[in-house]
Amino acid sequence: MRTYTVHMNITLSVDAQIIERAREKASAMGKSLNQAVRDYLQQLAGDDDDELERDLEMFVRLSGLGNSNGWKFNRDEIYERK
Repeated sequence: MRTYTVHMNITLSVDAQIIERAREKASAMGKSLNQAVRDYLQQLAGDDDDELERDLEMFVRLSGLGNSNGWKFNRDEIYERK
């Protein structure tokens, strides 16, 4: 059994200023406007697997980028326990 993905083209009527701002925001996320719209439609449709994959990609991308300057986690200090 084979599964095929069929892509459909859609036409939208949107104000030119909104398109330009959306393009800028999509670019800031490293995406084309087309990809941002596709991602939104997948989220709207409830495609949870893609959302989870994006969350995991973001987690991996952001992990380990901080610098604690030698500070170690201490639960008592955080909750001011004595």
